[in-house]
Amino acid sequence: LLLLCHAEEAAVIVSGLKNTDVFVGESATFTCELSHPGVKNVQWWLDGTPLHNNLVTEISEQDGRIHTLTLNDVACHDSGTVTFRAGSLISSAKLLVKGISL
Repeated sequence: LLLLCHAEEAAVIVSGLKNTDVFVGESATFTCELSHPGVKNVQWWLDGTPLHNNLVTEISEQDGRIHTLTLNDVACHDSGTVTFRAGSLISSAKLLVKGISL
């Protein structure tokens, strides 16, 4: 019995999210690189809340493999866990927003 079945190799996370510390008012950028493009159901979350592309939250994709989230003008309450999901793949990192002491 010869099985000629070439299952598409599952994508893996090549480079996951990294913990990021920024000051209030700065931008925080998170990048996740996948082994190959075409992964469906890509979603970004902050502390369990789904994020969507807008003026404050920039979500981009390069070559279908490099996914980037930029949070602009962050505030202290933005501190939390950023999560990237692509299908069954998950990568998380901590965002720490530091206040400026006067």
